Amino acid sequence: MELVRKKPSREGKRQSAPYVFIAPAVLLLLLFAVLPIIIALTISFTDMDLRGISNWSNISFVGIENYRVLLSDPIFWTSMYNTFFYVVIGVPLVIISSLGAALLLNYSSNKLFRLFRVIYYMPAITNIVAIAVIWGFLYNVSYGLFNQVLLFFNTGPVPWLEDPTMAKLSLIILAVWKGIGINMLIYLAALQSIPKDYYEAATIDGASRSQQFFKITFPLLGFATFFITVTTLIGWLQFFEEPFVMTEGGPLDGTISIALFIYQAGFSYSNFGYAAAASFVLFVIIIIATLIQFTLRRKQGDM
Repeated sequence: MELVRKKPSREGKRQSAPYVFIAPAVLLLLLFAVLPIIIALTISFTDMDLRGISNWSNISFVGIENYRVLLSDPIFWTSMYNTFFYVVIGVPLVIISSLGAALLLNYSSNKLFRLFRVIYYMPAITNIVAIAVIWGFLYNVSYGLFNQVLLFFNTGPVPWLEDPTMAKLSLIILAVWKGIGINMLIYLAALQSIPKDYYEAATIDGASRSQQFFKITFPLLGFATFFITVTTLIGWLQFFEEPFVMTEGGPLDGTISIALFIYQAGFSYSNFGYAAAASFVLFVIIIIATLIQFTLRRKQGDM
């Protein structure tokens, strides 16, 4: 007796359609995100170096030795301190500056304000090497513009990139200037999505500008602030470009970050196993910081 094949039902097609659409994205995620993480985790338990890349027989399993050495490495702890220094000062400055710029640019939509939106966004898309050259001249102790301005006010020259603490602050100023643009646009889009009726009703009730900001604007910017905080925090925990091109981690390892420490361990000293171990410590820190942000956001949503 010949069996009759049943055609797939319309309901079955409807249920499988979402999986078909997300399959390419999931495949790319597994191939370029999950798989490299697994490989890096495996490398962190080995003594892999340049010889190991050319010949796998030169690779030895060392267990948690890389992590043990890492936790006793004073340069690693210096990079940890520097990174948290960047995060604690830089993240709030970026958020406040971006919000301030968005509030100023939201007052009007004429050509002048549109021009300033482009101006504020330009640093975000400018090559970091070009930025480093310009800011290197600005920070120069002898003839830099910043010290020339200070001399005009009879103030002594500031060692912008020569003193460890001052160098960290100098890199933060540069990174904040560079990072305002994208976050400013996000805040600006969120501001323009707030209905004008809220402000009209508040004005009729006699609310001041500051009351309107804290009772209407700021609460309705909650999701945008949450998104910007999470992404900015993750970005600053991976602070790399500015110390790499401006100071190379100096002076006296005063500006070295965790990301720069990982780069130097892997590509300057060819100790890929050690660098992979440091990268997983950074990975865990980022995961913990992100989970804390989501937990705080969830609690705020329940209140």
